[in-house]
Amino acid sequence: MLHNIDAVIFDLDGSLVDSMWLWRQIDVEYLGRFGIELPDNLQAEIEGMSFSETAVFFKEKFGIPDSLEKIKEDWNAMAWDKYTHQVFLKEGVQSFLDMCRKKGILLGIATSNSRELVTNVISVLGLTDYFSCIMTGCDVAKGKPAPDIYLAVAKQLGVEPERCLVFEDIIPGIQAGKNAGMRVCAVEDAYSMPQKEEKKRLADYYIENFYLVK
Repeated sequence: MLHNIDAVIFDLDGSLVDSMWLWRQIDVEYLGRFGIELPDNLQAEIEGMSFSETAVFFKEKFGIPDSLEKIKEDWNAMAWDKYTHQVFLKEGVQSFLDMCRKKGILLGIATSNSRELVTNVISVLGLTDYFSCIMTGCDVAKGKPAPDIYLAVAKQLGVEPERCLVFEDIIPGIQAGKNAGMRVCAVEDAYSMPQKEEKKRLADYYIENFYLVK
């Protein structure tokens, strides 16, 4: 999988860390503040959107009276404690990062999450020094499945897209990596298990944990 690869780029939630589960809880709690029940299909509607795009979506769809900045501030505050104390690396990630470091493979993160949260969780997990680039969906024009964020990370790392390997757990993310001309490995995650076969079809590889990456 790492043959002819100079950079590995990770999505954050559900790929690098086990955190997809907490966002449904946050959505339930947040919408509950406004007396709104969580729609069954909400997660599917916002998959791949950047943090800022999601805030716009919530404000327009649910008529949230707060400003976009206030919406994002509230989400960051709600997620902060969970990311600090309840979010852990996906199985085998630490060993894989160490292997990449030994091989001289550059590492980057391309996430739809906020910069505050990604910086926090990477620091808490002791991984700050591993990553040469952290890019968020708010840093580029379009969120996933557009290739913008992956192309931006590759450019900052100084690596051609075809020599990048992407790890993603959701379909829009897999599509973003492929649209960027990169090889993509789909990561198994409980949140996206119903899409397992489609993820396998779209990606170049599929893993249940990072011990399987060679």
